[in-house]
Amino acid sequence: MSGLKPLKKFDAVLAVCGFAVATTLGLQIARAGEEVNIYSYRQAELIAPLLEKFTAQSGIRTNVLFLKKGLVDRVKAEGVNSPVDVILTVDIGRLANAKSSGVTQSVDSKEIDANIPSEYRDPTGHWFGVTTRARVIFAAKDRVAQDSITYEELADPKWKGRICTRSGQHSYNIGLFASMIAHHGEQYTEKWLRGVKANLARKPQGNDRGQAKAIFAGECDLGIGNTYYVGKMLTNEKKPEQKQWAAAIKILFPNVDGRGSHVNISGMAMARYAPNADNARSLMEFLSSGAAQEIYAEQVFEYPVKPGTRMSDLVRGFGRLKSDRLSLQTIAENRKAASRLVDKVAYNDGPTS
Repeated sequence: MSGLKPLKKFDAVLAVCGFAVATTLGLQIARAGEEVNIYSYRQAELIAPLLEKFTAQSGIRTNVLFLKKGLVDRVKAEGVNSPVDVILTVDIGRLANAKSSGVTQSVDSKEIDANIPSEYRDPTGHWFGVTTRARVIFAAKDRVAQDSITYEELADPKWKGRICTRSGQHSYNIGLFASMIAHHGEQYTEKWLRGVKANLARKPQGNDRGQAKAIFAGECDLGIGNTYYVGKMLTNEKKPEQKQWAAAIKILFPNVDGRGSHVNISGMAMARYAPNADNARSLMEFLSSGAAQEIYAEQVFEYPVKPGTRMSDLVRGFGRLKSDRLSLQTIAENRKAASRLVDKVAYNDGPTS
């Protein structure tokens, strides 16, 4: 990959020597006009085609450090010596946390603002969505006859013992619950959460793919999951059993006749002390373009945020998505309340508590 260099040596140096020496002992820290350094929650191979195209167009090389966790803590510890220019992450919770932790800076770009709708960017320019994923219902093809559903319906007693979810405190579910608070208020959402809990088939567990597996195994009939996991399962050659899990479910997009389905984002931000700010801006403007979003969305099985941008055939095959236009900033503001409600109703204790 000519334009993409993993920061493996850089990572090892930090592990041994500590964050304070990052700029003097790291791997070829970016030189202005030539490179841009990226910390990413997305694995390097997923974003490689995107960054190679950026390098081909701009002549700016990219260095990527993949971090499975602790990205914000790392940038905070590095402080003014941090080499990172652009942060790529997923979920509005992580982006909002990056901003509140003081590791991002505002970006004023007419090009980015023109490409990314206002509901998918921070009002003060600290973060921007690049692609979206919908929080949908996985339904057993052979046991669920209906082809439409609402989030509100998940609390209906007709689903008692038939729903599986991952932890209520996981950021993906917190985002959904926060959207319920934004639309209905805390009192309604608490009652709704108690209803969903009563309908659970088991204690919340596993990840989103685990809910599809449980449906395949007959443990439940409905699960809550992100759309992109279906794409991952359908194309998983290393674990072909996951293709069977995906084949056992159909995607129901909730609330298509009303406000639309809850969506979250994969997003970007410029680091507060970006040593290559001009290069970082160039990369972010490129990522906001329709051509870049088309590549990115196809790689990660998500939806481009720029209106009119083509989605992949596989994602189009999921069905029609009508997105909830609720601002992600509003969802971020309700996340703490959503987390409190999960604990208040003892959601993670399962249906019998």
